[in-house]
Amino acid sequence: MLKAVILIGGPQKGTRFRPLSFEVPKPLFPVAGVPMLQHHIEACSKLPNMKEILLVGFYQPNEELNRFLSCAQQDFKISIRYLQEYAALGTGGGIYHFRDQILSGGPEAFFVMNADVCSEFPLPEMLDFQKEHGDAYSFIILGTTANRKQSLNYGCIVENQQTDEVLHYVEKPSTFVSDIINCGIYLFTPEIFQHIGEVFQKNQQDMLLEEQSNGWHRAEVIRLEQDIFTALAGQGKLYVYKTDRFWSQIKSAGSAIYASRLYLNQYHKTHPERLATNTDGGPKTRGNVYIHPTANIDPTAVLGPNVSIGTGVTIGGGVRVRESIILHGATLQDHSCVLNSIVGWGSTIGKWARVEGTPSDPNPNDPYAKIDSETLFRDGKLTPSITILGCNVNIPSEVIILNSIVLPHKDLNRSFKNQIIL
Repeated sequence: MLKAVILIGGPQKGTRFRPLSFEVPKPLFPVAGVPMLQHHIEACSKLPNMKEILLVGFYQPNEELNRFLSCAQQDFKISIRYLQEYAALGTGGGIYHFRDQILSGGPEAFFVMNADVCSEFPLPEMLDFQKEHGDAYSFIILGTTANRKQSLNYGCIVENQQTDEVLHYVEKPSTFVSDIINCGIYLFTPEIFQHIGEVFQKNQQDMLLEEQSNGWHRAEVIRLEQDIFTALAGQGKLYVYKTDRFWSQIKSAGSAIYASRLYLNQYHKTHPERLATNTDGGPKTRGNVYIHPTANIDPTAVLGPNVSIGTGVTIGGGVRVRESIILHGATLQDHSCVLNSIVGWGSTIGKWARVEGTPSDPNPNDPYAKIDSETLFRDGKLTPSITILGCNVNIPSEVIILNSIVLPHKDLNRSFKNQIIL
């Protein structure tokens, strides 16, 4: 029997995802038409003996999360529960805190995955790989190849090329260590809790020595990457399964558009019914487009490639949308143009207006390039990036909004470029 744990973080996390994370917890943000987490849950539910999926994080349980959980349970016919941490306990602390829940029912192994990755989730391959390595006590990290410069932004893995054993693990090194990076998807056996427990006890002892009264929960803050993997490397217990299939982090709002492209492309194999086709009386689509059935779109509109249209969206005549996510209830009036942008819930774009961003895609000529987690500012200027309209933003007719971030509930009255409109 198997289980899966998805680490969803909490409200202090996902700050780079603002202003979109103001309205919806980041793990529920729609990527390629469905909540980010649903892609993980779908991959887990396909495994034959997957019994339960646990979400671990420190969001207050809210209506949206509860609704998502109950719908997902019905759709995938599997137990899905949310376990709320009392504070941010780190990637290892969260699973250690809920170890009894994870181990109840006696799973032979369990997956742990970060919510903010988009991947083809080669979970069956990781299980086979673990069996091949013959040791019931081995732990598997999913790895992929990055280019030398970008590898410094990730956990880097030095492996034994014959056996795939992890010999050395460094989280975000300052100089080049390895071009194999950690994808944030792991396969553990229950023995991992012994190793996390040793770190917990050591933390407790360190705190007793410090005798700091305010640090009572600090012993429980444990990071899988720095505290566990670094120590386990080279002991014959940790292995890396390398994948050459797609993988990306979803840290910033701009990377959601790239992740959306990867998933829409995968739908050809997994969900062809989710991709729009050109029909008489329907809008013209180019490339991969997801349109929610409740959207109302004029037949003269042209959408795609890489567009997803949410529930109840209205799109007028002659509208052009490309490389964008249009969230539910938004209205794009006649002849407006939206490129490389995310249009927030209930926002309106006036006639002949143009909303455009700069794509933050990885270098297409480098097969190992990943998306850069750009800083918002460089040299005191806003880095050109995806344009984001928060919820309920009104863009008047005939203006241009370029490379800007507009916070929720703004009525604009002129054109803007390279600005954050607070």
